[in-house]
Amino acid sequence: MSGLLFLGLLIILGGSYLFTNGVEWIGKRLRLSEGVVGSVLAGVGTAMPETMVPVIAIFFGDGETRQGVGIGAILGAPFMLTGLALPLLGLGVLFFSSIGRRTTEISLNAPLVKMDLGFFLTSYGMALLMAWLPVGESGRWIHYAAAAILIGLYLFYLRRLLVKEGTVGEDLEPLILSRGRTRTRDHPPMALILTQTALGFGLVVSGAYLFVEGMQRLSQTFGVSPLILSLIITPIATELPETFNSFIWIAQRKDTLAVANITGAMVFQSTFPVGVGLIGTPWQLDRLGLASAVLALLAAFVLYNLVRFRGRWRPVHLIFCLSLYVAYILYVFG
Repeated sequence: MSGLLFLGLLIILGGSYLFTNGVEWIGKRLRLSEGVVGSVLAGVGTAMPETMVPVIAIFFGDGETRQGVGIGAILGAPFMLTGLALPLLGLGVLFFSSIGRRTTEISLNAPLVKMDLGFFLTSYGMALLMAWLPVGESGRWIHYAAAAILIGLYLFYLRRLLVKEGTVGEDLEPLILSRGRTRTRDHPPMALILTQTALGFGLVVSGAYLFVEGMQRLSQTFGVSPLILSLIITPIATELPETFNSFIWIAQRKDTLAVANITGAMVFQSTFPVGVGLIGTPWQLDRLGLASAVLALLAAFVLYNLVRFRGRWRPVHLIFCLSLYVAYILYVFG
């Protein structure tokens, strides 16, 4: 059981390293900005494992618990990103600065972060509003309309993001699959870049599912409910790709990529998966689901206003969000 967890973790780490390296080279070859690479290519790409969990649970699952598992996975992802992934960046900055790898100053792309968090607050706020709005079977069209609006918001977000100019930069590490190949070391072919990126993504997905399987066995051993598993444990496993990718970039002092990877995933998780929940379920949230959504919005609201009025984050600002996550855990198990 613990061996399965450890194996999944190792596979995720290796896959994340391959994936982040490949994504950077894709961005360089396509002449995309770091914000686009982090928010779209990395953020959406690594969000696929946890996105498939609610899709499979809601539309292909069996039994009465399928909707609970699906909704829990949808709500758990944004909460984990704000409550654990962003604080880990703050802790990473402090750790790597303590060993001389970087400074404690976070080089923040303030306009990009403000845009990401603004879209997240809008879309996830709408999701919470739909949960509070009493909608009977005859009013399900409201949920369908809200799902369409959320998907439209994400497409509008992509359009705004993709018009940014700039390149990823010239100080990239060599493509891992091209190391030892003198002819392709500095200019690897796109086919090799895509092969490595796909390989890394496949390892990330495989490792995440191994990790989830280990978590499920562990939860059954200790009698953890399916709702808690879906809301807390599953997102921790499936959101590890975003977390590890960003941690690697923090160590390399690529703060724009690190932050955009998480904030871009937050935008995605608050639109497409929520749309799936609105279409496939009654979208009725219990106290645990509502509490997780409210705290995720609170953390994002605080960080948004820090960027808006101060134009920067300090590690302590990110670590503050961890207190909200801990408070939620105490609320659940208290």
